[in-house]
Amino acid sequence: MTWGIVEERTACIGQQAAGPLRDFGVAHMIELSDALVGRRGNGIKIYGREAFAGMHRIGRIAAECLDMLAAHVRPGITTEAIDKLVFDFGMAHAALPAQLMYRGYRHSCCTSLNHVVCHGQPNDKPLREGDIINIDVTFIRDGWHGDSSRMYTVGEVPRRAMRLIEITYESLMRGIAVVRPGATTGDIGAAIQEFAEAERCSVVRDFCGHGIGLEFHEQPSILHFGRRGEGVPLEPGMIFTIEPMINLGRPQVKVLSDGWTAVTRDRSLSAQFEHTIGVTETGADIFTLSPAGLHCPPYASAA
Repeated sequence: MTWGIVEERTACIGQQAAGPLRDFGVAHMIELSDALVGRRGNGIKIYGREAFAGMHRIGRIAAECLDMLAAHVRPGITTEAIDKLVFDFGMAHAALPAQLMYRGYRHSCCTSLNHVVCHGQPNDKPLREGDIINIDVTFIRDGWHGDSSRMYTVGEVPRRAMRLIEITYESLMRGIAVVRPGATTGDIGAAIQEFAEAERCSVVRDFCGHGIGLEFHEQPSILHFGRRGEGVPLEPGMIFTIEPMINLGRPQVKVLSDGWTAVTRDRSLSAQFEHTIGVTETGADIFTLSPAGLHCPPYASAA
C-alpha cells in the first residue's frame, strides 16, 4: 500500500468483515530481540535474520494470493467479488488482510481501475473487456506485514495500455536493481523516474513506498522520483516497499470525495506494481516474488 506524501494519507487498505476468527499466530510471534536488531535516529528499523524469515513467509502468502487472482480477473467479475476472494484466501492461510478497517477502509484489498492511480475501493460494477486493473493486497501473520500489488488485463487491452503496464513493471525492477548498501533512496527514485520519463510517461509524486515489517507503515518513505546520491542511505536490515505509479499522461492526481480513491486529473491511464524488499549485504531480497512466475501480464499460465 502506498503512503501519501502531501497529506500523509496511507495506502490502500481496509477491511471486510468476517467469518470465524482464526489464530493468526499472534501467540507465536518471535521475540522482538530476535527480529529487530537496531533503530536509527530517524526512526528507521534495522531487522535481523528472523525478521527476514518472517517477511519471506508473509510475502509468499501475498504473492500466492495475487497468483490466485490471475485466473479470476476477466470480463464480468466485480471488484467486490475479487475483494471476497482476497479475504477468503487470507482466512484459509491464517493471514489477516491488513487493509481491513485500516483507518476506516472497509475492504480487504484495493482495486484501481484504468485511470485510478491507487486506493480504488471494490464495488459491484463488473469489469469490462479492455480494462486494466491494479490489485493491492497486504496480509499480516505472526506480526509481519507482506505488501504487494500487480497489474491485470481484462481480456484484450489496447496496445497503449499494455505498453504502460510493461513500462511500470520495468520501472519497479530498475528501482529494485539499484538497492544495495551504500546506495540511497534517491537512487531508487532516480532509476524509476529516468526510465519512465524516457518512455514519455510520468511518475506520480503524491504517493510513495514505505518501510514495513512489524508495522504496516514505517520509515523510510521511498519516493519514486529523485536525484542520485540524495535521500536516506541504505544499509542491511532495512525493509520497505517500492511501488511506482506511472501515468500515460500528466502526473497530477486528485482524491475523490470518498477520501480514498486517487485518480489522474487528466483521466489518463495509470499503472502500478509493488514489491516488499529487504536490503542485504549484496543487494535486495524480494519477499513478494510470484511463486508461479506471474510477474507481469499477460498471465498465460493462469488461463
